[in-house]
Amino acid sequence: MDTVFRTKGLTKIYDTGTLQVRALDGVDLELYAGELAVLLGPSGSGKSTLLNILGGLDQATSGHVWFHDLELTSLNARRLTQYRRDHVGFVFQFYNLVASLTARENVQLVTDVAPNPMPADEALAQVGLEHRLDHFPAEMSGGEQQRVAIARAIAKRPEVLLCDEPTGALDSKTGVQVLEVLREVNDRLGTTTAVITHNAAIRKMAHRVVYFLDGRIDRVEQNETRIAPAEITW
Repeated sequence: MDTVFRTKGLTKIYDTGTLQVRALDGVDLELYAGELAVLLGPSGSGKSTLLNILGGLDQATSGHVWFHDLELTSLNARRLTQYRRDHVGFVFQFYNLVASLTARENVQLVTDVAPNPMPADEALAQVGLEHRLDHFPAEMSGGEQQRVAIARAIAKRPEVLLCDEPTGALDSKTGVQVLEVLREVNDRLGTTTAVITHNAAIRKMAHRVVYFLDGRIDRVEQNETRIAPAEITW
């Protein structure tokens, strides 16, 4: 199985001047091509910090991160920006859409700069929003806005999709719809997908579950019997 991400002894310390916060404390982890992994743990356990480092949004204090054979921890800011642009799609808890732009135009923000994008209309169709192309965020529900954010993320054809609490601002019914889209993207496009959550129920849709506690990996479980998001009991 092809390893997409590998970390070795990954540590992140935030120094406030009077206090040092060890957000990551020697994390060793591998994420594999085509898998959907759920990173599960309470707030403050280090999972968002890890996701930001994998995505090139933050840098480790010590340790190493590889994306295939590319060592991210050796890259400067310019090359990290190029890495994010070419390889990584992000989905956050809050949708970060531009209010004055339509769904199509929000996705085009990415397709205009990506090296090999899919058309914005195609990306929106992938998430079931072909009928909302010309609607503005204020004209869409929270779930629809999050699906626009997912379309924007996948429009660049990223190899990896990193999702930080993608259902955190949604009710359970709408959250299930968003999870169904993420699973379909993983299944249909083969995009390696990591989903951060503190909702233990979501683990049931993953190939693997990585449990975080106090900046460390507590354990990793293979999910032998995955279920569809619609079957998840919140």
